[in-house]
Amino acid sequence: MVIIKKPLAVLRHDLPASLVVFLVAVPLSLGIALASGAPIVAGLIAAVVGGVVAGALGGSALQVSGPAAGLTVIMAETIATFGWATTCAITVVAGALQILLGLSRIARAALAISPAIVHGMLAGIGVTIVLGQLHVVLGGTAQSSALKNIAELPAQIVGHHDTAALIGVLTIGVLLLWPRLPESVRKVPGPLAAIALVTVLSVAAGMTLPRVDLPGDLLNIRFAPEFPDAGWGAFAVAVITIALIASVESLLSAVAVDKMHTGPRSNLDRELIGQGAANMTSGALGGLPVTGVIVRSSTNVAAGARTRVSAILHGVWILVFVAAFAGLIQNIPLAALAGLLVHVGAKLVNPGHMRQVLKHGDLGLYLVTLAGVVVFDLLTGVLLGIALSVLLMLRRTVWSGIHAERDGDDWRVVVEGVLTFLSVPRLSRVLATVPDGAKVTLELVVDYLDHAAFESLSNWQQAYERSGGQVTVDEIGHPWFANGKSGDPTLTRTAAMRSVPRFLAPWSDWQAKDIEVPGQRGGPTLRGATEFQRRTAALMQPALSKLAGGQSPHTLFITCGDARIVPNMITTSGPGDLFTVRNIGNLVPARRADPSMGATVEFAVGVLKVREIVVCGHSGCGAMQALATGAPDGAPMLASWLRHAEPSANRKVAVTLDGERPESEVNRLALQNVLQQLEHLRHYPLIAEAEARGELHLTGMYFDVGAAQVYLSDDESPAFTPVGAVTTSGG
Repeated sequence: MVIIKKPLAVLRHDLPASLVVFLVAVPLSLGIALASGAPIVAGLIAAVVGGVVAGALGGSALQVSGPAAGLTVIMAETIATFGWATTCAITVVAGALQILLGLSRIARAALAISPAIVHGMLAGIGVTIVLGQLHVVLGGTAQSSALKNIAELPAQIVGHHDTAALIGVLTIGVLLLWPRLPESVRKVPGPLAAIALVTVLSVAAGMTLPRVDLPGDLLNIRFAPEFPDAGWGAFAVAVITIALIASVESLLSAVAVDKMHTGPRSNLDRELIGQGAANMTSGALGGLPVTGVIVRSSTNVAAGARTRVSAILHGVWILVFVAAFAGLIQNIPLAALAGLLVHVGAKLVNPGHMRQVLKHGDLGLYLVTLAGVVVFDLLTGVLLGIALSVLLMLRRTVWSGIHAERDGDDWRVVVEGVLTFLSVPRLSRVLATVPDGAKVTLELVVDYLDHAAFESLSNWQQAYERSGGQVTVDEIGHPWFANGKSGDPTLTRTAAMRSVPRFLAPWSDWQAKDIEVPGQRGGPTLRGATEFQRRTAALMQPALSKLAGGQSPHTLFITCGDARIVPNMITTSGPGDLFTVRNIGNLVPARRADPSMGATVEFAVGVLKVREIVVCGHSGCGAMQALATGAPDGAPMLASWLRHAEPSANRKVAVTLDGERPESEVNRLALQNVLQQLEHLRHYPLIAEAEARGELHLTGMYFDVGAAQVYLSDDESPAFTPVGAVTTSGG
């Protein structure tokens, strides 16, 4: 049941949109009935039922349903095989099957289908329509398949053409010209204008050519579905085929329509139930099968529709118009409808869609789906596209990049991706190229390592080392092969320790096993620099090249020299963001007490124009420990430096960390120290003036090393709050 919550919105948006869609739908419905070989009135019945029943019961607010272009070839074959009355029965049963599919809640699986398949399906439908209706435009008859249409088309083009061909070509010409006319003219839908113009011309010129044939009394519908006396197997195949094709076309159309607007998303299970109910009704009344139609739906969205009322009203307008003006419809030449279908089909082959899928590397998927729809049928084409997408997914999932390279006098074997049994032959070939007796680094950057690949690597490593070679396993990420020599695999990702990226992890975490004597070539710093050049430099170079001409940091970051504090890590910043100063205890000596700090302030605030200054202390600070208990013996310069921190030790303000007073005296002193250094900064005239102008902001920060938690103190507050609880106001 449809509940109209905002009648004014319906009058303002849905009513005019429904009129536009109605004007587009009438000629399309007639053309699709013609292309399907069904009675012309069957297209109009399907249009009315699709609008009213599917619109009211379906799950897509803006999708418009009606006779389906994608089913034209299938329907032509079905009608030729079973006759029209049995075809109506097939439509009724297919609708019931759709309702069962909707109740089973499998419709959302349509969301998993690649957009390349959706676009390929639409293009295939378009090509099929064009190939068939070109024959009608040129005065001939459409063949039973796309391949036959292609084979017969050259003879049709060079053959004799009568007035029907003139009308068909003229219809296409008007449709091509219409978008270039003034906007005031284009308020009339192009399909309606083209059909109206050529119909008037044909009548005025007295042309004798086939025209639309409607029953004398449209409201007295005598069609009734009839079940066959035999051939139930073929009947069942036809039911399943039409149900699946209608379902796929409707669901993919609904998904496509959702991308065109920002309103409510489609309930695909409900949409399938609504489509099934519409097909049962349409078949029972003698109409064509109903699906969601992308041409009408996109028109509905473009016309400004807001709710499903537009789709329902468009069906009502079709019924009223056909009942009242059937005589006008019977003047429409069939060639004009064929020309309209050629134009509609050509527009479904969208170059923009091709460019989009090409950009994503899915052009092959698009072309296979298109070819499958044209050569076979819509369902087969979509299934071929899905099968190919699964194969491509498997290929991308199991892909492994394996190569061997010289590393100075040594060798390096690099393995990337997923290493499974499928890659073992290539892995063995690459490993066989490594000469005996060399030092080899086995660099593994793998997401998964299966049993076959594990054994292949393990056996090679053991055999290579028995022959005098040396193998070092350098595993990036999760240690699938960590115990390779012992033959003890890491079975699952959860069984492996969580791995920190190398650019964040301490050097000792990923290179401790290879620590060499300090001072020797290959020590920690050199190995870390080598790692940077191998893995990080290429990624950072574009950003660094932009900074080569100068710096413009936003923050002066003053922190302790403690090796555990990594400013860019805890602030998620990169090169060019922080102007960092580090010293013992993150101290800011009083003005004129330390020229170095004075020069820093002048350069950062006066020259670089930083917008923020952060003083960052931390838990377990060795400088604060020395301040509390005295500097170690033999460190007179440290004792002299810590005199700058004596005001921090003398502070009596109660400080809190997340609402509580830290138990450790050292940590309490570290918090006091941060606040005290902020006071020292405000004694620098350059800083005081910039802060008074609102051009500079001072922030206190504290890092709890063990908890990996950042705390902030703002506006000189003695309360340090976890950053997760801090909100930032716009300004």
